[in-house]
Amino acid sequence: MSELPRVILKPRKARPFFARHPWVFGGSVARVEGLPSEPSADAGDCPEVAVVSHEGQFVARGLLNPNGAIRVRLYRWDDAPLDDDFWRGRLEAAIRLRRELLGLDGPRTACRLVFSEADGLSGLVIDRYDRWLVAQFNGLGLYHRSDTILPMLAELTACEGIALRVDRSIADQEGFRVEPGQVFGTVPDGPIEIVEHDLIYEIELFRGQKTGFYLDQRENRRAVASYAKGRRVLDLFCHAGGFALNALKHGGAAHALGIDSSAPAIEHARRAAGVNGLAHARFEAADAFEALDRLRAAGDRFGLVVCDPPKFARQAKKVEEALKGYLRLNRAALDVLEPGGVLVTCSCSGLVDRTLFADLLGQVAEQSGRPIQFLDQRGQAPDHPVSASCLETEYLKCFVCSVE
Repeated sequence: MSELPRVILKPRKARPFFARHPWVFGGSVARVEGLPSEPSADAGDCPEVAVVSHEGQFVARGLLNPNGAIRVRLYRWDDAPLDDDFWRGRLEAAIRLRRELLGLDGPRTACRLVFSEADGLSGLVIDRYDRWLVAQFNGLGLYHRSDTILPMLAELTACEGIALRVDRSIADQEGFRVEPGQVFGTVPDGPIEIVEHDLIYEIELFRGQKTGFYLDQRENRRAVASYAKGRRVLDLFCHAGGFALNALKHGGAAHALGIDSSAPAIEHARRAAGVNGLAHARFEAADAFEALDRLRAAGDRFGLVVCDPPKFARQAKKVEEALKGYLRLNRAALDVLEPGGVLVTCSCSGLVDRTLFADLLGQVAEQSGRPIQFLDQRGQAPDHPVSASCLETEYLKCFVCSVE
């Protein structure tokens, strides 16, 4: 075995990690042996370690965050180094999947190029928008190796530049900070255009939710459009208006109203409606719950209602509160849905699994007195693959429902 520092697991804690689950939480760690008195200048305070069972059997290599809730992120299960060749190989495999298998390449296209644990790169998310990348580091170890990873990405993708984005809550938990506006290479100051399903959208690489666009709903936006013919559509938490615009362009919807609390997002949606020539789209900046109350009071009804809210539960202790939020939202959505209408309801809270979400919709049916039938149960787009070794990578639920 290598002479790396060793993370010794507690008794009967090694099984998930032999099965290639990449997160070692602090509660599974008995002790750490062999750390130098001073951290490596190259690795910051997140050194490479060997994880071993309580009996001393080698499990995997990973990166240690002494103060993180995820104490070690695991990357390889053979006793070989996490060197430049290893990181390059993981990046090449992720890029090859999107280019060769999924065909997500070409001018003005967009996709998730690296999806953290699902691509064996825990703590790193990379999205591509046309000729530029957006990088989001969610793990201290890979952030400290960004000087290695970003030049590799630039070389492998021939991109013009990489914008660095950060989820501040995750960065605070991991113990690092990314200053706003950091770039590698050259990144445009203003918006760029991408095309998805023959619709043009403006993307700002340093602004907006997530990394600029909700790429995980790509296939769902087009699938939902097939239920829109002749219907009035309400798109709640609409962001750039993807569900509404697809319903009009590809589904033959009669009219679409998009609601989002973000005024900049609504401006992007309005511009997208204009540039795509979709005159029957209207977008309003408003709180979704307040808008639902107002629409119900006015007697306004829709044939298709889409609920795609942000994550309601970031921690396990917030799941009960999140379920109450989803219940309230979907119950209110039914109040503005016509009899025989279609409810499309989503959850991106990974801690709320598919069974929990389905049970919740059963409660909505009970409380409303309106039968709900599941027509389709969908997930995230395939450039957000699910790792069989880390089922937490399956986070997006999208239920298409018929409601009497």
